[in-house]
Amino acid sequence: MVKQEIAVVFPGQGSQRFGMGKDFYENIPVSRDTYREASDVLGWDVAAMCFGMDERLNLTEYAQPCILTTEIAMLRGLKSLYDFSPSLFGGHSLGEYTALVAADVLPLSDALKIVQIRGNLMQEAVPVGVGSMSAVISDNIDVDMISDILVDIPVDVANINSADQVVISGVSSAMPEAEKLLMASDKKRTFRFVPLDVSAPFHSYFMRAIEEAFKKTLHALKEKLTPSGAERVTSNYTGGFHSDKLDEILDGLVSQLSNTVRWRDNMRVLASKADRIYEVGPGRPLRSFFKTIGVKCSSVTTLSAAKRVFED
Repeated sequence: MVKQEIAVVFPGQGSQRFGMGKDFYENIPVSRDTYREASDVLGWDVAAMCFGMDERLNLTEYAQPCILTTEIAMLRGLKSLYDFSPSLFGGHSLGEYTALVAADVLPLSDALKIVQIRGNLMQEAVPVGVGSMSAVISDNIDVDMISDILVDIPVDVANINSADQVVISGVSSAMPEAEKLLMASDKKRTFRFVPLDVSAPFHSYFMRAIEEAFKKTLHALKEKLTPSGAERVTSNYTGGFHSDKLDEILDGLVSQLSNTVRWRDNMRVLASKADRIYEVGPGRPLRSFFKTIGVKCSSVTTLSAAKRVFED
């Protein structure tokens, strides 16, 4: 029997929800231990933040470690229940850190410290309300055309999610102008704009101000990384797989802050190597992106969903 290559992908910020991971916590010991491990590292009750109705879950500094914890708790739970042995990994934005933990490149304890600092820096880069992000939806979007149209206003292309969706990021007051320019660029094309519920303009030039501080954070922990496993993890910055060179891995993570997330490229390279792809996390935004390139991605967001995927 030929062994299948299995890939697992992890969504990023915006996928958080109240109660995420609670069913794994209540039913699987290794998942419960993961939340406890995270709480010990961070010094606050991660499970309580995830399972309650605390509005701080939507703040970047809390959302990032909570999502990371939940995704690893779910992955460990799936491994304990099923013959689930992924060999390839990818993650969207914050999810890239989950992927690095899943591939044993980065210990969970250190990843939690990194993403909490990352979240704090990203929030501090721009005051709440000054920046925003919006999904731009249309058929067969020309990303270069969008970049050219936006070149003179403080808005960047933050994510290339699929052939039909990109995300723009920048100054909130400039978003109406960005929409107007795009609508006027092609009278035959219809654009739909969906504002995202985020607290800062991620993956835009506004994040350049925090790159040096974040670089210091990563380099302070670089001895904890095992770079050999990174070749199995996709890089949002390059669009391909990470190399096994430590400095290149760290440079890619720093550059990811202020550059476009090339998720469409990530999906293609994963699909070229994987026989099956699973999305594991509190939400399932990535499944629909894979569908646009004709690739099936099975999503696991709850324990009951896991039973349907792995038992049925």
